[in-house]
Amino acid sequence: MTKTLHALYDGKVLRPEEPVDLKPNIRVRLTIDVLEEKTPKRRSFLETARSLKLEGPSDWSSHLEDYLYGQGTHYHE
Repeated sequence: MTKTLHALYDGKVLRPEEPVDLKPNIRVRLTIDVLEEKTPKRRSFLETARSLKLEGPSDWSSHLEDYLYGQGTHYHE
């Protein structure tokens, strides 16, 4: 019987990440493949902003203070 399990080595023992369906005191052979740590891809500010799919007026950036503080003719309630 061959099973593939994922485990974490804590510095002393291997700890399976899922239940192991084996009888106690049974001998097994281990082959260890070290998995690469997945690091999250860093995204730029613009990629993050675009992913939020925010909606707003087309002149938002050029009249930001008007929208934030309600000054001028661009303020919408």
